[in-house]
Amino acid sequence: MDIALMFRPVLLGVLSVIMVSATSARASEAEIYRQLDLFANVYQEIKQNYVEELTDQKLVEKAIAGMLAELDPHSGYMPPEAFKGLTEQTKGEFGGLGIEVTMENGLVKVVSPIEDTPADRAGLQPGDLVVEIDSHSVEGMSLTDAVEKMRGPVGTKVNLKIFRESPRKTFAVTITRAKIQIRPVRSALLGRGQGLGYLRVSTFNEHTTEEALKHLKELVKANGNKPLSGIVLDLRNNPGGLLQQAVSLSDLFLTQGEVVSTRGRLHDQNQRYIATPGDVLAAAPVVALINGGSASASEIVAGALQDHRRGIVVGQKSFGKGSVQTVIPLPEGAGMRLTTARYYTPSDRSIQAEGIVPDIEIRPAKVANEGEVEFNRSEAALQGHLENKEGQPAGRQPLKVIEAPAQPAKAKADTRADKAGKDDKAEAAKPPRRVPSINPADDDYDFQLDQAVNILQGLVLLQPKDRETLALKTLVERVTVATAKPVSATPDAAKPVAAKKPHGQTPAQ
Repeated sequence: MDIALMFRPVLLGVLSVIMVSATSARASEAEIYRQLDLFANVYQEIKQNYVEELTDQKLVEKAIAGMLAELDPHSGYMPPEAFKGLTEQTKGEFGGLGIEVTMENGLVKVVSPIEDTPADRAGLQPGDLVVEIDSHSVEGMSLTDAVEKMRGPVGTKVNLKIFRESPRKTFAVTITRAKIQIRPVRSALLGRGQGLGYLRVSTFNEHTTEEALKHLKELVKANGNKPLSGIVLDLRNNPGGLLQQAVSLSDLFLTQGEVVSTRGRLHDQNQRYIATPGDVLAAAPVVALINGGSASASEIVAGALQDHRRGIVVGQKSFGKGSVQTVIPLPEGAGMRLTTARYYTPSDRSIQAEGIVPDIEIRPAKVANEGEVEFNRSEAALQGHLENKEGQPAGRQPLKVIEAPAQPAKAKADTRADKAGKDDKAEAAKPPRRVPSINPADDDYDFQLDQAVNILQGLVLLQPKDRETLALKTLVERVTVATAKPVSATPDAAKPVAAKKPHGQTPAQ
């Protein structure tokens, strides 16, 4: 009798919950039917009264595209041709211009041109806005539609009108479409017998980590089969790519601990990626170089190196895309890109709409033109971006700022873009540089890279135990004092996942 009495209130409680849940479910179901009825009414009105006749397929595709586009800037619908193009891109080969773009205020914004592609050779820069494609305004276009217009048969031309904020101007450029074969990694040996390596990673496709390893081996061979003293890992204008590749590249330099974690609404989206033993550089110093065009997967790498104190991050604050998109195939060859999770650096910080703040900020030279405004290229500037309720530690600032000397009012990149339509073939025929110049006498002198090499030289001078035990602030102070002269170029966790273990094909871009 006593036992029965003890169970009764529990049972009543359970029944109450069931009844409430059932009522709530019915109310939710009724709301869904009401909204679907609204959708059907709008659909019918468009079908019957729109100024031009639209097929049911076109109307449904536009409805799906609109629904996804309103979620955030990185979710979207991909018709069959666009979905095929994305698949090709992650494999490292596709047709087009070679630019990573997003949508901002109704215009197509260049996140980054892909290195050694027609867009790169034409002089397009991160932050450029595409306002017209073949004399058609992009206002009112979806991002997918704009991308489709820029794609086309290899060898054909596309005419773009570009708006550039700094220096403020609008110009036309004609670019010849090509088969884009992405070389995700480039390298060079820096210095004279110093064993300093330069590793430029421009994107994260299926081959990035594999290619990085090949280049590191080639650098060791070029160094007389001696271990490298350190490397500059150049992630500038790297728009991102596959999450797994960002993890595996980071793991090359880490021996233990978390590389990155992802958290979403579903259990399967909560993952911790753990580094595996082994450091390809045997603890030799790393300087990671970033800027406002470094986004998503490249930010994962920079964040992992920074949080583990495995490398010093220098340059400018990164783009701030801290979300993960899952590519989902749809019937009839279409697909969708859906934001399914946020990612967190090893110290449990989200950089969504915040970016990676470099340990040492290296500001590039400013062109001395009156009225110039610095263009804001960041996730936070995108309309409809995901909010970051966690963010960076309050007041996070670089520990040191290095300013480049002002340059005269002649921007080589601008003149290059202005004339790109005239000599596109001549530019394309030029062999690409293996590494930017760090020689101040060269026209294309790269101040940021020069300073990164100086910092790396200072790190090399320190003993390994100093690099491991000194606080970062002290280390930075020691490094900047010890810099040599410039050299010439010769979740909530579910299960932990080993960094090198494949885990699907999820773009972090």
